Amino acid sequence: MQRKRRLKKHNYQHQPDYPDLPSVKPRNSTLQALTSAALVLPGLLMSSGHAAGPDRINFQYSRYQEGERNLYGVPQSLKPITADVLHGSGIFSITDRTRFTFSYTQDTWSGATPVTTAPLAANSNNPVSRNTDSGSVIVGASPFINSKFLLLDHDLNPIGKDPITRESTGAIDTRSVLVMSSASPETRNQANFGLSREWNEATFNIGGGFSSERDYQSTFGNIGGRVDFNQKLTSLKYGAGYTDSQIGAILDHDASPYITKNAFAGHIEERGGSEILKGKRHDWVGNLGITQVLNKNALLDANFSYTHSSGYLENPYKVMTVIFVDPAELNNNRNTLITGDVRALLEQRPDSRNQFAFNAKYIQYINALNAALHLGYRVSADDWGINTHTFDASWVQPLGGGWMLTPRIRYYSQDSASFYRPYLFSMQSYSKQEIDSLGRQIWFNEKNPTIQYFGSDQFNLVDQNGNPVDPFSANPVPKTIAYDAGKLPENFSSDHRLAGFGALSGGVTLSKLIGRGIALEAGFEYYTRASSMQIGGGNSSFADFDYYVANAALKFDMEPSNPPLAGGRSSHHHDSSSHHHKLPPAGIMFGHMLDKPGDFMAGYRYMHNWTNGSMMHGDHQISDQTIVAQGCSDAAPCRFTPTFMNMSMHMLDLMYAPTKWLNVMLMPTFMTMDMNLRELTGRPSSTTETHEHSGIAGHETGAVGDTYLSSLVRLLDIPGHRMHINLGLSAPTGKVDIKLRRVFRIDGGLIHFGMQQGSGTWDFMPSLTYAGEYNRWSWGAQFGGIKRLESQNKSGYRLGDTIQATSWVGFDINRWLTASVRGAYTWQDAIHRDFNQFNARIGPMDFPSNYGGQFWDVGFGLNAAVPRGRFAGNRLGFEWIQPVSNDFNGFQLDRKGALAATWSYQF
Repeated sequence: MQRKRRLKKHNYQHQPDYPDLPSVKPRNSTLQALTSAALVLPGLLMSSGHAAGPDRINFQYSRYQEGERNLYGVPQSLKPITADVLHGSGIFSITDRTRFTFSYTQDTWSGATPVTTAPLAANSNNPVSRNTDSGSVIVGASPFINSKFLLLDHDLNPIGKDPITRESTGAIDTRSVLVMSSASPETRNQANFGLSREWNEATFNIGGGFSSERDYQSTFGNIGGRVDFNQKLTSLKYGAGYTDSQIGAILDHDASPYITKNAFAGHIEERGGSEILKGKRHDWVGNLGITQVLNKNALLDANFSYTHSSGYLENPYKVMTVIFVDPAELNNNRNTLITGDVRALLEQRPDSRNQFAFNAKYIQYINALNAALHLGYRVSADDWGINTHTFDASWVQPLGGGWMLTPRIRYYSQDSASFYRPYLFSMQSYSKQEIDSLGRQIWFNEKNPTIQYFGSDQFNLVDQNGNPVDPFSANPVPKTIAYDAGKLPENFSSDHRLAGFGALSGGVTLSKLIGRGIALEAGFEYYTRASSMQIGGGNSSFADFDYYVANAALKFDMEPSNPPLAGGRSSHHHDSSSHHHKLPPAGIMFGHMLDKPGDFMAGYRYMHNWTNGSMMHGDHQISDQTIVAQGCSDAAPCRFTPTFMNMSMHMLDLMYAPTKWLNVMLMPTFMTMDMNLRELTGRPSSTTETHEHSGIAGHETGAVGDTYLSSLVRLLDIPGHRMHINLGLSAPTGKVDIKLRRVFRIDGGLIHFGMQQGSGTWDFMPSLTYAGEYNRWSWGAQFGGIKRLESQNKSGYRLGDTIQATSWVGFDINRWLTASVRGAYTWQDAIHRDFNQFNARIGPMDFPSNYGGQFWDVGFGLNAAVPRGRFAGNRLGFEWIQPVSNDFNGFQLDRKGALAATWSYQF
């Protein structure tokens, strides 16, 4: 279950830190021409900690997808690593010279990933079978890093085996293979905040943030700035930062039983059935750079950085394959084969790292083509022996009409770490029976290990006084001595990202300025990683693979549309409430319309639902024994139940008014789910074919959800009263085939219904909304629902239809703040049909009848409309939705409440 941090660092190395021009008004033709060149590259005027240009809100979605690894014939039922990344950022002016910046990133990773490298002949990607009506079927591979049957010749060359039958081929096979393990979806949340202050000749900024995921927590802070010289044609940049990280890695249930953890025994604790490897890490970074305007068409930027890392620097999900060879067997007749004992040891890296890096960027503006050429080079070196070289080039070409095309190419090469090896040989036994000073074998009793016996074998034993011992009553077990760690290297890792390799990538970005401060952007980049592409060539071709990154972004510049008035205030800073109707509570979707043809609204909507506490049946709490007996089925009794299941939904609201009576709306969504389970009291005993859940790992899923498309038609618009109808569709863009990770080599199949990312069907979502207002009072009502338009999705089921009715009343606390209260009734049908693929059936959440019900809620909300000043036109809404009464279908976890938050800005 190799994970995110190492991967992220590698994945996004292709994104260079572009230099900045001084954020000043041009004073001469040279700087003016160069500013024009800079403007053809989005983001060039965004420095580290310094934000030039107008206030801005950005939203971006990225998709990372790896190709399959070569397992040489072993079935691959697990999908390669994928990542879905949602990113939002903003820049806001607090004063003319002070700005606040923030960004939020949420990414979810899943798929099969390497845990180590081993000889192909070791058969470490162990085929996994599942019994079906037609017999046993191989469904994939699972890591099995413990084989005492690796045959070697006396030159330590592996003797090949068939990857499926495990029968020896008799021929030497020196190929290596990555040992793969499944990784269930896991989500990381990161937030960054910054504050910058600008003077005539300098800028200073300070920032910080945090990153949080199930197994890794970090907090960080940084300072930086810029000083201008030479009539602002030369800028000196500086910065420093510190990151404190806490590692709490939940070791892989599938691979952990086969991993030797002796070196980190003091770092591992058991909690709830899981092994947790804990560690701390500290990172210090400093950088110094200079930007020089060379002439009116050229700019050069150079930066030097130093990073010092200390503490636990290992990847807790990576191990080293060690082949232990008994020297006595090696010295036997050279005409016979010997046996290697294949084991997996947690990798050991140095506890400190010092890295130096230098990068330079040259920008040339080509006036004849109104384009810019960007050339970059970066070199780095560290005391781990990893030297890297990066060359990149891009061409930024405006196409007219607000279109811009940016093709780019990048080459990367790195040397391997000094302690990197695909696998190790150790000339010693992994373990051997302990011998006393007289040459007698030592045995002990499993029930009382302090009692020792001596003898040549277990049928010829004596106690410590020399008296004969009955081996059957003593139940002796040989006392063994572990390997000598001093005979292994001090540091070792088979992480293929520490190997020598090269990578070549090419991509393109297309952007379109659609007017009034709105820009759309889409990009795609394809990568090939191969050891043969390393400068000087490499020998780790077993780790070659391809991957791609695709992204789409939407950017909003909240710039005054009219020129500034005297005193520095813009004419758009007026009371926006005078021509905008009041918005409904934040939990209401499709509840308002734009008034004027040509208006555009961008918004963000966040909803979080909490379910936890007691298990319910109908409207009353139930016991574990009732769930076991009735919550599942006779063929598959319940063994687990949720302790909590939380859902977060991020939605981007895009609304446009082509006419006064018609609005069109697009709402992409991004979903995350988080569930934890517990064993039911009185549950039936498990079998070797049962998918067991133990420990504290739980489940996470997250990715793109369903996409909503709506047409809103105005039916009534008279003073104090409005009514419109929404004719919406939900497109099935969310996944409904997400699978559980394999646990102890047992396949879990599809994850629970409620943890999938969408409905999987086209759905009709109509609603009718009425709103009224008088003086400081406002009110409204909405009736709507969801009708599934297909009988089943690709996984065999369909979600239940939904009907909802709600009404609210609001009161203006002052000119810009409104408080509201509303009531809501929801009816939701149970799930129809069932999975058409394998599902482990471990609890109530795996049965269609345990979904839906009738629910009564009350909501308490606040809406704020900024009337004037720098943030005029922004609207914020918050609502807490409190369950009042529930009548659940079947057996479900109790509802605790929901939070809805919205932001919108009208152009």
